[in-house]
Amino acid sequence: MKQLLSIIKRELTSYFATPVAYVFITIFLILSGLFTFYLGNFFEIGQASLGSFFEWHPWLYLFLLPAITMRLWSEEKKSGTIELLTTLPITTLNIVLGKFLAAWAFTLMSLTLTFPVWLTVNYLGNPDNGVILASYIGSLLMAGGYLSIGIFISSLTKNQVIAFVVSVTVCFLFTVSGLPLVLDFFSNWTGEAITDVIASFSFLANFSDISKGIIDIRTIIYFASLIFLFLYLNVITLDNSRT
Repeated sequence: MKQLLSIIKRELTSYFATPVAYVFITIFLILSGLFTFYLGNFFEIGQASLGSFFEWHPWLYLFLLPAITMRLWSEEKKSGTIELLTTLPITTLNIVLGKFLAAWAFTLMSLTLTFPVWLTVNYLGNPDNGVILASYIGSLLMAGGYLSIGIFISSLTKNQVIAFVVSVTVCFLFTVSGLPLVLDFFSNWTGEAITDVIASFSFLANFSDISKGIIDIRTIIYFASLIFLFLYLNVITLDNSRT
């Protein structure tokens, strides 16, 4: 546990030792506000709801989170510090978990800073705070999915730009797989069962249920399984690189 905590502390410190953390938080907060109050027509809707706030989270995460994860392993490989990490008496699992949990904690910090939006909507009306809380939980789970994919992709290359582009591409596929346009395309040459499987992998579809206040155990299992899968692949990749 001490080893894991030391990795988390090391990673969080590295975020705030450079402008990366401050730039990410600033962009996230500005874009969240713009998308919510302007593109989301918050005031025109006339309802005390944060639906327009959360519906943009998948698209914000799609580009912002790979920008965070692209450096996590690529930078270690490029600078040669990965060799130092792998020779320390720390298991590969702890290293991977430490990096992931630090990135997830950083995302949670960014989400927490949007709390004034929640206060604002309560000041303007009487929203369903249970739905808003569920949406925050769902947003954090979805962020974990994006982060796990990004960290795994970062472990495959030394180039941060390649890690970013590939991560965005893979995350994009997971995001849009449940859209009607995509499902209609596959339904033309696959069976209904396969189309349903493709739809079940969609971040949008799974997050949509939670953002409505419906915390389905299947959605939680989906995100947890996705995170586990890509972290496991990350561990396997690093272990293979040692040999």
